[in-house]
Amino acid sequence: MFTKRALLKNIREVCRVAYQEQETQALYEALIHHLDQERIDSFRELFLDIHPYEQSQFFLTVAEEIRMLVYTYLSPSEMAEIFQNFDIEEQEEYISEMEPTYAAKMLAEMYADDAVDVLNELNPEQIASYLTIMDDDAADEIKELLHYEEKTAGSIMTTEFVSIRAHQTVKRAMQILRQEAPEAETIYYIFVLDQQKRLVGVISLRDLIIAEEDTLIEDIMNERVVSVSVGEDQEEAARIMRDYDFLALPVLDFQNHLLGIITHDDIVDVIEEEASEDYSKLAAISDDGTLDRNPFSSARKRLPWLIILLFLGMLTASLIGQFEATLDKVALLAVFIPLIAGMAGNTGTQALAVVVRGIATGDYEENSKWALIVREAGTGLITGTTCGVLVTIIIFLWKGTFFLGMLVGFSLLCTLIVATLAGALVPLLMHKLNIDPAVASGPFITTINDIISILIYFGMATAFMSHLV
Repeated sequence: MFTKRALLKNIREVCRVAYQEQETQALYEALIHHLDQERIDSFRELFLDIHPYEQSQFFLTVAEEIRMLVYTYLSPSEMAEIFQNFDIEEQEEYISEMEPTYAAKMLAEMYADDAVDVLNELNPEQIASYLTIMDDDAADEIKELLHYEEKTAGSIMTTEFVSIRAHQTVKRAMQILRQEAPEAETIYYIFVLDQQKRLVGVISLRDLIIAEEDTLIEDIMNERVVSVSVGEDQEEAARIMRDYDFLALPVLDFQNHLLGIITHDDIVDVIEEEASEDYSKLAAISDDGTLDRNPFSSARKRLPWLIILLFLGMLTASLIGQFEATLDKVALLAVFIPLIAGMAGNTGTQALAVVVRGIATGDYEENSKWALIVREAGTGLITGTTCGVLVTIIIFLWKGTFFLGMLVGFSLLCTLIVATLAGALVPLLMHKLNIDPAVASGPFITTINDIISILIYFGMATAFMSHLV
């Protein structure tokens, strides 16, 4: 039951959301009206006054002919601000409908790392075309980032940051900051370099503001700088930023030269991308970060795993066939095959999900893996005993056969212990072999555990056949 206060609060929230939606709809209608009447100044005044996110949402709701009008009313620089709020699939679609010169100028106005993300989705001919149209400085900056291997720290870093020298004063550093801030992606951290452009320290904007003007940077900078190598995996960069709660992370080469920084907005994208990829692998689906609307394309990605699982399923069927004589004598055994196999698959997938997540987040160190295995074995023992006792009682009350209940219950106990251990050991073994543990997917573990559970169940039934007949 809702209290009166909670009910009123919910009503107010519903009304607030409805009012906002109504207000937004009215705003979008006004913008479309200005476009329809070719009132360029009125459209620009109203459109540029709203938040970039709302601008992008308006863009998503309108048809292509309206978007084509918007391109003519907005400068490439203004469009770049909106474009960075779109998903990569939307960016791909919209850039293809823009006039190439306009698109190239817009890409040049974006932060270099964001422009690289867009270009990486295009074919080499399109990339070369856009880089040729751009001005040399922007093209060179983007080319530099395009060289780095995908999903490395270098591929997601930006070269637009503020750097100063250790021997400079706070006053000089503030002057540099004012000059470079408009072009920098973030100014909350200012990086300190030596004469060879090697990273020697970092200072926060807050510390810079409160310091005396004549103070030397080397006297107030933090010399212990956490950084990441340019070739390091983007997941490692995300882990460091999460652990240290950074807004930006410096990226260095092997000689400690500062090449760029990774900002928190890029790390959010990395975390989302990696989570999506791992989830897809757990479901045995090949993932390239896009939503397939073409059923043939979607089927082509799923078929390889499904075919492998089909043959594994045939192996399960052939195993059951090996125990045909046992089934002929006690046909009732077949009733409990789905129960044993299903429970094995469920518990194995649970253990798999826990372990894969722990590996992905770095929670499991080398010395804690044995403790993890022991814990999962204990979990399997407890859940197996509980489920085994319950199923024994249920079968006895249902079928009136205590020994059959004992057989199914004990088979279930053994199956859940083995399945839980399999769900934990398989991803750990894959991680040890430098294979992505997420490929130890749910369907794969489920099928393997089906085979194990059938062997245990019918093995015990065959061994104790004399007590069942």
